[in-house]
Amino acid sequence: MITAIVLIQTDVHQIPETAQAVADISGVTEVYSCAGDVDLIAKIRVRDHAEIADVVTSAISRLPGVKHTATHIAFKSYSSADIDAGFSIGE
Repeated sequence: MITAIVLIQTDVHQIPETAQAVADISGVTEVYSCAGDVDLIAKIRVRDHAEIADVVTSAISRLPGVKHTATHIAFKSYSSADIDAGFSIGE
């Protein structure tokens, strides 16, 4: 599976509606409303790169309220459990 993170700038008056519309798209696993430079962050999990293009350009970018997106494709994931395991010796 390929994971992509999509940073989404929206119309500030439509953030909740836009977030729910993004969450309803197939391939989107999580959507976060956040403070900072972007309004929403969506996590996408799909089988191939072509599906990322479909989810972002054919679905997310065309939603009412979406002004701009920036997509970042993940190479590898890390978790605190992975990091802790790397430092444990014989435990």
